[in-house]
Amino acid sequence: MKIITYNVNGIRSAITKNWFSWLQATDADVVCLQEIKATPDVLTDLLLVEQMGYQHYWFPAEKKGYSGTAIFCKQKPIHVEYGCGIADFDREGRCIRVDFEEVSVMSVYFPSGSSGDERQVFKFRFLDEFGEYLNQLKWAYPKLVVCGDYNICHRPIDIHNPKSNANSSGFLPEERQWMENFIQSGFVDTFRHLNQEPHNYTWWSFRANSRAKNLGWRIDYNMATTALEPHIKRAAILSEARHSDHCPVLLELDI
Repeated sequence: MKIITYNVNGIRSAITKNWFSWLQATDADVVCLQEIKATPDVLTDLLLVEQMGYQHYWFPAEKKGYSGTAIFCKQKPIHVEYGCGIADFDREGRCIRVDFEEVSVMSVYFPSGSSGDERQVFKFRFLDEFGEYLNQLKWAYPKLVVCGDYNICHRPIDIHNPKSNANSSGFLPEERQWMENFIQSGFVDTFRHLNQEPHNYTWWSFRANSRAKNLGWRIDYNMATTALEPHIKRAAILSEARHSDHCPVLLELDI
């Protein structure tokens, strides 16, 4: 099973950059999208998605042009779960999950705290409450992959300049500790499971030619429960894809 997570920073914008051709070429089984910033009714190209063999499920935010998640999958799931049951998070379309016989896959868009104190407080609340939700979920669905934009760099190796960003949202000690606790609770960072090399990033600022200089952050993950660890076949950051300020991250499971 080939799974891809991708914060597209606006699905309509990505489509104008030849995103459908990229999607067809990747031939992934499951594609988890974040920050779709659209409702499916405004997209005129969904027939192309279906012609590629994808079922598609959407959980947009109530606020137009903001946040939202979606999942495209080749196999019809036995169940689709929209949201997590926490109203403030569900209004922003923060997560959607598809369940198959062998595995469940979730697309999650963690809040950013970079716009100010109010959103940082919201982010911390999300980490606490959504973290508890995931803790319960992994018992109900022991073979679970939580894909998405976590908006957190876990360790210094995951950010281009850890010293100057020590007090930046996304690399705060409390956020990094949450990530450590999350992994220790029974999840595998599938990319780091197979790759310990530095300078592997998934997001670059639009400023200062950051992407060309590879001055990035690794904030997009495919986190798998430890029950799936023996099935991890391949993990890769697909940095050549340029439809967004993020790039896709691939996970292949031998299931």
